[in-house]
Amino acid sequence: MGTKMKAAVIAAPRGARVENVVRPEPGPGQLRVKLEGCGVCGSNLPTWEGREWFKYPMAPGAPGHEGWGVVESLGSGVRGYKVGDRVAFLSGKAFAEYDVVGADSAVVLPPSLAGKPFPGEPLGCAMNIFRRSDIQPGQTVAIIGIGFLGALLTRLATNAGARVLAITRRPWALELAAKYGAAECIPMDDHQRIIHRVKELTGGNFCERVIEVVGEQWPLDLAGELTRERGKLIVAGYHQDGPRQVNMWLWNWRGLDVINAHERDPKVYLEGIRMAVEQVASGKLDPAPLYTHRYGLDGLNQAFEAMKQRPDGFLKALVTF
Repeated sequence: MGTKMKAAVIAAPRGARVENVVRPEPGPGQLRVKLEGCGVCGSNLPTWEGREWFKYPMAPGAPGHEGWGVVESLGSGVRGYKVGDRVAFLSGKAFAEYDVVGADSAVVLPPSLAGKPFPGEPLGCAMNIFRRSDIQPGQTVAIIGIGFLGALLTRLATNAGARVLAITRRPWALELAAKYGAAECIPMDDHQRIIHRVKELTGGNFCERVIEVVGEQWPLDLAGELTRERGKLIVAGYHQDGPRQVNMWLWNWRGLDVINAHERDPKVYLEGIRMAVEQVASGKLDPAPLYTHRYGLDGLNQAFEAMKQRPDGFLKALVTF
């Protein structure tokens, strides 16, 4: 096989390129995985676009963290895996032909998922947001922002017996939300009109749960307005472009529980991935229609550009090998 591999290197802002680099060797307690693919995450857009605090060139494979593939080699002391196992895993260098990960950072995929893409980290993220949301049968749940995560959460909440009100900007995303189980699909175009419509749909009580999945100021403001007294407002959007202001008067008055659903503990991430494996393998959750754009390793610039521009129909890009 040789000792080299191809890896994407972000050498400068908007400047990803493919290089031949040394293939990593697994150390004690590690797996070497031959990548089948890696999802492209919106949280990495600033890395690709460039910020003054980033240093270039970045490490080969960075910042890919949504990888899956086949175990190709085992380091010493590894138990519970064998060569040929398909796994999803947590790492930060998965835009490459091979990656080395700790055996405690991978989840084995069952045979029923053979041949199917499985970007474990974002699927696990959806499961952890759902778990933190504590959605109960009969509740009304507003989901603000129907992209990859919003669509998955719509299906999960519907499966849990909740009535979902999907609120999003893009007309075709409203159709997607309906396919994933939303009872009502509301255009995200006018603040007061949305509030009036949700109030009407809930008999004036608003929603027991509101999940904000956009990561911008206005959707966060709207989320507070749509959450009923003693309801839960779940912040799932990735707010990465600066500080936010909140209407603390409203949050206080309604007695809201505000939950930041972003996890940082790798063990919690892995538990979410395991939950996602069960959901997808059982057929309860089907993410396949959400993988809308695919690129080769040499198309990473185009993948990030598509994520930035979000053309009609764009939900999730995968880099596949």
